[in-house]
Amino acid sequence: MKEALKEAQKANEVDEVPVGAIIVADNKIIARAHNLTERLTDVTAHAEMQAITSAANFIGGKYLMDCVLYVTLEPCVMCAGALCWSQIGKIVYGASDPKKGFSLLSENILHPKTQVLKGILAGECEAIVKDFFMKKRK
Repeated sequence: MKEALKEAQKANEVDEVPVGAIIVADNKIIARAHNLTERLTDVTAHAEMQAITSAANFIGGKYLMDCVLYVTLEPCVMCAGALCWSQIGKIVYGASDPKKGFSLLSENILHPKTQVLKGILAGECEAIVKDFFMKKRK
């Protein structure tokens, strides 16, 4: 999760919502990403979506069942749907998203075999997002 937090900080430095993600396979980071929605003017350019594409390119296939996604903020419904289609093996996220998180709708959005672990470094993951929006509101 610390590596995902580094990605979130990269997003923060370029005025993107500070969400970071990494994907790990065989104990190696195969993808790193952060939000790029502002830079790309693309609402789908979330950290998770960028990481899925990068990991799929790295392994040469669209299924990520032997991979783990670490992401600083609970995925939204769009990202959860993409993660379902990728058949990601495990999702580990830091802060819950009480406004847009997939679990508000249903945890059944994910692939049935996907494991979920939440709350890892939640305080740090939540703080970077809260600080970002506090500065925006000033």
